Amino acid sequence: MGKEITLPLWLFGLIVVFAAVTFASHFLFPSVRWFFRKRMERVVARLNTRLERPIEPFKLARRFDMIQRLIYDPEVSRAIAEYARKNKVPENVAFEQARRYAREIVPSFSATAYFTIAIRFAKYLSLALYRVRLSRFHDERIADIDPKATVIFVMNHRSNMDYVLVTWLAAESSALSYAVGEWARVWPLSRLIKAMGAYFIRRRSRNALYRRVLSRYVGLATDGGVTQALYPEGGLSLDGKLAPPKLGLLKYIVEERTPGERDVVFVPVAVNYDRVFEDRILVAAGQSGERRFRARISVVGLFVLKQIWRWITRRYHRHGYAAASFGPPISLADFEEKHPGASIEDLADLLMQRIGDEVPILPVPLLARALLQADAPIPRAELESRLKLMEKELARGHLRLPSDDATDMMETGLRILERRDLVRETAYGIEAVPEERPILAYYANSIGQLFCDSSI
Repeated sequence: MGKEITLPLWLFGLIVVFAAVTFASHFLFPSVRWFFRKRMERVVARLNTRLERPIEPFKLARRFDMIQRLIYDPEVSRAIAEYARKNKVPENVAFEQARRYAREIVPSFSATAYFTIAIRFAKYLSLALYRVRLSRFHDERIADIDPKATVIFVMNHRSNMDYVLVTWLAAESSALSYAVGEWARVWPLSRLIKAMGAYFIRRRSRNALYRRVLSRYVGLATDGGVTQALYPEGGLSLDGKLAPPKLGLLKYIVEERTPGERDVVFVPVAVNYDRVFEDRILVAAGQSGERRFRARISVVGLFVLKQIWRWITRRYHRHGYAAASFGPPISLADFEEKHPGASIEDLADLLMQRIGDEVPILPVPLLARALLQADAPIPRAELESRLKLMEKELARGHLRLPSDDATDMMETGLRILERRDLVRETAYGIEAVPEERPILAYYANSIGQLFCDSSI
C-alpha cells in the first residue's frame, strides 16, 4: 500500500483530466445548473406579474425533458415503427433518427436572454433602422382573451426584421415562439432569433418521420398554452403581395391539439416598411421563379459597415417608417361554431383577409403606387393631389398613416426613394427610374388589397 508507483507524465496528466471531468460532471455541473435554474425561476416569476400572457411551464421545461417527451409520444412511436418498416432499417436506427429531428426542432428558451438581451437589442435595432409606429392595437379585445387559451399571432411576412419588430412590440404581452426556415439562419440575425426562443424547421422536407415529429411538437406546444407567432404565407413575399396561405403549421395547430383542452385564439398582425432590406434579393428571386436565395455574409457585412461609416460621418438616416397593426382576435372555437364543417383552407383564407385589412399604409408604398399609375413624369403639386385622392379611394374605413399631412408624406417618401435612386426629378416632374419599376411595384403591392382597384 505504501509503495511508490512511477507513471509517465502524459499518463498522469490524462488521469488528472479524467478526474476533473468526473468531478465536474458529478458535482460542479449539477450545482451550476441548479443555481441558474433557480435564478431563471425567480426571473420568470417576476416577469409573469407584468405580462398579459404569463410564460407557460411548457416553454420553461428543460430541453432534454422536452426531447424525451416528444420522441416517446405514442404518435411519434408509431411513426418510428412505420419509418423502420418502409426503409427496412432496425427500429433503434429509426428511433435515433427521430431523436435527431427532435433535437433540431425543440428550442432552448431562456427568459433572461429573451427579456434582458434580445428584447433590448430588438428595440435598439428597430429604432436605429426605422421610425417605428404601432398603427392599431386592440388592447381591450386582446385583454379579454381567455387566460387559458393559446394565443397565435398570425402575420404577413415582409422581411426578416418582422421577427425583431413584432417580438419587441409584443414584449408586454408575452414571449413569442416562432417557427423559422433556413433563410433566418443568416448571421448575425440567426443568433438574435435563437435568443428569442425560435426554432428552425425544414420547410421543404417531405420526410414523413420528420413531419410527424414536427407536428407533434407543435401540438404539444399548443396544448401547453405556448404563445406562438405564425406566418401563414410560409415564406417571404417575393412580389410584395400577400401570398396564398400554406397550411402546414396552421394544420398542425388545429389538428394536433387535444380537443376540448384549450381554445386557440388567432391575433392578425400586419407589418409594413418604407424599406425592406432584402427587397432586391426577393424581387430577383420572384423574377427568376427560384425561391432558393441566399444572403451572403459578405453582403450583410458590407451593408452593416456602410451604415456604421455613415453614422461616423454624420450622414446616417433612418430608413423611413416601420409599422405594425394588431387586428381583432379570432377564436377557433367561435369560428368552428359559426362555420360548421369549415376546412383549414377556409380558416386560412379568413386569417389572410384579416391580415390584409390591417396592413399599415406608409409613405413609400403609397408614393410608389401613385408613381406607377402614371405614364409620364408627375409635377409635385399633381403628385400631392393624387396622394390625397388615393386616401379617399381606400376601400376600408380606417386609415393608418404616420402623418395626416399629404405634403409631409410625399416629401418623406421621396427622400427615401431618391436616396436609393429609385425615382428621379426631371424638368417635367418626378418619375420612376424605368429599370427600378419592379422594386417600386414590390412596395406598391403591399397595400394593393386596401384599394377598390388593386391593380397598378
